[in-house]
Amino acid sequence: MLSKKIAGIAAATLIALAGAASAQDMAFFRIGTGGTAGTYYPIGGLLANAISAPPGSRACEDGGACGVPGLVASAVASNGSVANVNAIMGGALESGFAQGDVAAWAYTGTGIWEGQPKAEKLRAIANLYPESIHLVATQASGIKSVADLRGKRVSLDEPGSGTLVDAQLILAAAGLAEGDVKPEYLKPDQAADRMKDGAMDAFFFVGGYPAGAIAELASQQDVVIVPIEGEVADKVLENKFFATDTIPAGTYDNQEADVTTIAVGAQWLTSADQPEELIYNITKAVWNDATRKQLDAGHAKGKMIVKENATAGLGLPLHPGAERFYREAGLIQ
Repeated sequence: MLSKKIAGIAAATLIALAGAASAQDMAFFRIGTGGTAGTYYPIGGLLANAISAPPGSRACEDGGACGVPGLVASAVASNGSVANVNAIMGGALESGFAQGDVAAWAYTGTGIWEGQPKAEKLRAIANLYPESIHLVATQASGIKSVADLRGKRVSLDEPGSGTLVDAQLILAAAGLAEGDVKPEYLKPDQAADRMKDGAMDAFFFVGGYPAGAIAELASQQDVVIVPIEGEVADKVLENKFFATDTIPAGTYDNQEADVTTIAVGAQWLTSADQPEELIYNITKAVWNDATRKQLDAGHAKGKMIVKENATAGLGLPLHPGAERFYREAGLIQ
């Protein structure tokens, strides 16, 4: 009887030790995204799932997780680009998404970062997909151009978001100051709710189409996607991080024609302090065949996340781990 008790204790000890070893091997990796009604959040969820392979997971070749062994990644809702950069630099996030213009300004201490400490340790994992600038207005408002926003109730998105930065650029390109509109600073889903109540004329949103908050709004109310074109677009396009873009007809209910706008790249960022081997393995997991299937099936913008564009339009250095992967893949020299 005593020998059985000893054997039981020994077995329990081994299990406990194995559990402790598994816990030690487990690593957590957060991806700062944006509001839950935008595009960053669902894309972040797809990528977090793709790079995760918690201890005890079935092997990839057996139909299990094809991520980084021992890694548990999660998508974290946030205020957006500026907030994510600050959180990465402060150590509150391991990684996060940001617009290409915001990322470059933060790294170089220019643009909106002028006068602030440079985010010198900011590094890129990948350029992901183009983010279209949406200007959504009620049909009843009569807004047909950026210039028509004068005197209107307009949400520019919340502080810390890349949308707010770009909305300010677009207003300035149209010769408007924030004081020339009645500005509010709300997330797109909150702005859409105000629009349904008749308390908002227009709002800006920067993100991949179709955006959930806009799709829901357009299914319930007559809205227009206002073009950003002509001299206004030309002035914004002087910034090399922007490109012309089109929101195709039918993207949203009652959108009968293509809408001309501009876009900026969505980029996945991290800190130079993150281990090279970890970021190498994460980058490798992002571009494996299993992840390709998840991205293609998971979101309309997922299909646009391709490794051939992973190093395009970066205004800051790649993380050494990501750089090593892209060199091995022949994507950079």
